[in-house]
Amino acid sequence: MLWPDPAQRDRLVEIRDNLLARIAEAEHEGWLGEVEGLQVSLAGAEKKLVQLDRRPANRSVVDLGIPTSQPG
Repeated sequence: MLWPDPAQRDRLVEIRDNLLARIAEAEHEGWLGEVEGLQVSLAGAEKKLVQLDRRPANRSVVDLGIPTSQPG
């Protein structure tokens, strides 16, 4: 899975917040087509934020050792 860049989290939050404000404005003005398009963009931004929040904190390599055969 390709993870969003954690350094972009603050920017994604800013985008999400801006989209929420624009949706509220569009609803107030009765711009239904605009609301629909903005909601699609909002869903994408929220999906990326969820991916970032679910991203493993430690993505280091774990040494599992070298398997050896047992005489038997």
